[in-house]
Amino acid sequence: MKVIHLIGGGDEGGAKSHVQQLIKELGQFIDVTLISYRKGKFHDDAVDMGIDARVISTGNVFSDLRKTLNLIRDGKYDIIHAHGAKANMMSSIINRFTGIPVVTTVHSDYHLDYMHSFLKRYTFGVINMIALRKIDYHISVSSSLLSMLKSQGFNPQHLYSVNNGIAFDNDIPPCSRKEFFTRFNVPFPEDCILVGIMARLHPVKDHDTFLRAAAEVAKVNPEARFLIAGPGEELMPGLKQLANKLGIASKVFFTGNVENPYDFFQIIDINVLSSVSEGFPYVVLEGARFSKPFISTRVGGLGDLVQSGFNGYLVEPKDWKALGEHISELSLDKSKREIMGKRLHDKAEELFSLKAMCKSQLNIYNTILEEETRNKKDGKKYDISILGYYGYNNSGDEAILRSTIEAFRKIDSGLNFLVFSKRPRETKKLYSVDSVNRFNLIKLYKSLKISRLFLAGGGSLIQDNTSTRSIWYYLAALKMAKKAQTKAMLFANGIGPIKRSFNRRMAGKVLNDMHAISLRDSRSFNEIKNLGISKPDIYVTSDPAILLDPSDNSYVEALMNAENVPSDKPLVGFSIRRWADSGYLDQIAKIADYCVDKFDAHPLFIPMQYPMDFEISESIRSKMKHDSSIITGTYTPEVILGLTSKLELMVGMRLHSIIYAANRCVPLIGLVYEPKVGAFLNEIGQPSAGYTDKLDYEEICRQLDYIWENREKTKTQLCESKKRLTIMSNANIMTAYDLLKN
Repeated sequence: MKVIHLIGGGDEGGAKSHVQQLIKELGQFIDVTLISYRKGKFHDDAVDMGIDARVISTGNVFSDLRKTLNLIRDGKYDIIHAHGAKANMMSSIINRFTGIPVVTTVHSDYHLDYMHSFLKRYTFGVINMIALRKIDYHISVSSSLLSMLKSQGFNPQHLYSVNNGIAFDNDIPPCSRKEFFTRFNVPFPEDCILVGIMARLHPVKDHDTFLRAAAEVAKVNPEARFLIAGPGEELMPGLKQLANKLGIASKVFFTGNVENPYDFFQIIDINVLSSVSEGFPYVVLEGARFSKPFISTRVGGLGDLVQSGFNGYLVEPKDWKALGEHISELSLDKSKREIMGKRLHDKAEELFSLKAMCKSQLNIYNTILEEETRNKKDGKKYDISILGYYGYNNSGDEAILRSTIEAFRKIDSGLNFLVFSKRPRETKKLYSVDSVNRFNLIKLYKSLKISRLFLAGGGSLIQDNTSTRSIWYYLAALKMAKKAQTKAMLFANGIGPIKRSFNRRMAGKVLNDMHAISLRDSRSFNEIKNLGISKPDIYVTSDPAILLDPSDNSYVEALMNAENVPSDKPLVGFSIRRWADSGYLDQIAKIADYCVDKFDAHPLFIPMQYPMDFEISESIRSKMKHDSSIITGTYTPEVILGLTSKLELMVGMRLHSIIYAANRCVPLIGLVYEPKVGAFLNEIGQPSAGYTDKLDYEEICRQLDYIWENREKTKTQLCESKKRLTIMSNANIMTAYDLLKN
């Protein structure tokens, strides 16, 4: 494997350490080259480390690009690895010419990289943002940066994390405090308590907060002194002026740049960082190498290493008072400094070693090359693209998506997914998939062309009961899949009702071209036959939501506490939606009151889609004579499924409220507003309260009495039904997977 790293070449601090140490370690296993776009110390140090380091610096960005392109072509590199704005720009352009995959390491929040300069922020900063979007693969150096990239809409399937690492087993030349003080003319007594911060003088490092904290420490411990190491001539006068204003000028010393960071960390007593933003700062590892206790603002991935109060302290950015309190505490307690420093050293050595960093990086390279090789064979990018009613805050449809993706990943964890959603960024973040807007038909078609398998489902997509526009949209998408020569499957769908004759003819014509059709109930199977569809493989399965697992109980308990759901009474769930005739609302209010009077239960309204279900639930509650509760927030399907486990009985109008109950073997009664609800009740052998426009209050009460008295028997029946439905749904997943692979 041949990998070429591109970097601006003016890097200092953590980014410099990360890149140089990583490349040196990688050189033991692969052929690796480092290109810097600037002459200077970064390049010189890399050469001294034995790295194959070269400089491309012509003074003209186009000449630099041409030379880099020629070098990469001649060298026949497999992967381009970029670091920083200029390298990202170069790499994204070269990728268009060569097709060589590009991965970039994001060392910090790219929004803040040029916060000190308005001009650079809106030139280099903007160029970098654009280039990052053009690059397919991204590596973060901390979990917080990974979350930031997810929230910014980058493809989660191509996001990786590599912990910064240093060597813990190498020999480091010793440096005494006397030697260091002499070298830098430090005017402090050698026996002082020395608090150090190593960070370039830059607004993002927020040295003002450090100095204000130092002033607080000086009030408590007059023996404490403060050493500031790092380059930055522009800000130094202002910081010295602040130190003078705070009355601590004689206790603060600026060393400027320290070429060997380990000399600094050997001679300090407490290691401090006051930044407002970081990726994962190397200074915490370099200090941990010598078991120095660490106190910092809570930024970047520091929480991955520092457990506040155990092996260090983390405070909120800008909180100089809290920072000063912790520095004061450790400055006065040598024993605690030693204990915390040792704990930090041990955890850092376990999780942030250079060997672990190199191993993670090699695994990422191999993963990228495997995917690129597969994509080049057939010109595709995604294994499975999925279209349904996603991104609408509908718990049932989101449960379908979640359970479908998880079921496929259990079979093959390397699958790449694309989901068409109303809220693509939210969908990316929730499900770790790529996503595009479902209404961007141009993107939809382009995405289908690079997908190996297209799944339309689940839910009831092919129906015109809600609107004709809906069925036309889904049929058009299926038609696009055929034109794009992509395998297409109608996946776990409910069919109908399709009332209009033109829609029926179009549905029959389009669906006959599918590779396979799976249906979630036998009623839909009959409707497919009535449409004259016979060419695809057609079979009955179950709704994928039956496969969904609930969240940990702690999340459910948190929901119940937040929503003030009582735990001292049996809960009866109500999941109601608005339908054509609202006359049923009075009846449901009476049914909820009956559950209170007869069973001493507490009605709990569980909206499945916001805000519509919430509004209708509020309307029902206003008609009741007894107290009840309503879930006011939006929660993931897994949490709502876990909440369903807490119910004694579910009165469900929403189909997926009934499916959730069946999933958790909770006794239920269904209110039928569309045939799909009655069809599922028949599948699991559970009672129907009838159609919403013909509810019989007295009959429903009799049914509730029977269900309540026979809850244990009903639970057993539902658990048997769940086993059968689970087998059917897993078989459906395997059929789709076989279609993908064969």
